[in-house]
Amino acid sequence: MIVEVCANSLESAMVAERAGADRIELCSELAVGGLTPSYGLLKAVKEQVTIPVHVLIRPRSGDFTYTADELNIMISDIELCVELGFEGIVSGALLNDFSLDVVQTQKLKVAAGNLKFTFHRAFDWITNPSEALDQLEAMQVDYILSSGQQKSAPLGIDFLSELKSKTKSIQIMPGSGVNAGNVASFKGKGFNAVHLSGTAMIQTLAKKPVISMNSESFLSNDHIAVTQLENIKAVVAKVK
Repeated sequence: MIVEVCANSLESAMVAERAGADRIELCSELAVGGLTPSYGLLKAVKEQVTIPVHVLIRPRSGDFTYTADELNIMISDIELCVELGFEGIVSGALLNDFSLDVVQTQKLKVAAGNLKFTFHRAFDWITNPSEALDQLEAMQVDYILSSGQQKSAPLGIDFLSELKSKTKSIQIMPGSGVNAGNVASFKGKGFNAVHLSGTAMIQTLAKKPVISMNSESFLSNDHIAVTQLENIKAVVAKVK
């Protein structure tokens, strides 16, 4: 069984390798489900980690429905990962009706070339997963990362098993809530790969700062933060 660790930093990636993980999914910002890591992090991991690394390509938090400009950014990031010599890409796109965006996902897959391609947990939002499974199979996607459309993979294990029984070529990779206490159940069901972060929150300051830099209002699945023209024009008009 492949143990894939979702690493959000160089330190996490190095710990995962030292612990015996088979592969890393590299990202940033676990709190929002993961975002594309920076160039500096990509370069450092490539230089200091020897096990295979698959890179998450997701340009922002929120939904998985992207504009043409966002798609171009994602493709550029994938091209960088190909150039740097990474082994895989983790990405995907949906339409706003929660169906698979076949056109955009195909473009991401083509940009990845010969790299392994994982369709990420956007799959858990798809309203017709059987249709999407067939579409992803036709694209020759290698993995689907999923919690079985539940809050955690242990809760979704029956649906994950159903997906596994339906696909001929894609590996279904359970992720979310996988740990040492339940991973044997996935191995017992015949899954060939699992995904986990294995993280704990480590205190770095002696006391909490007086002012928090976290903004809960920006955490949303169905909204994204976009600068508003009139808001900026109003300020510029006051000072120019």
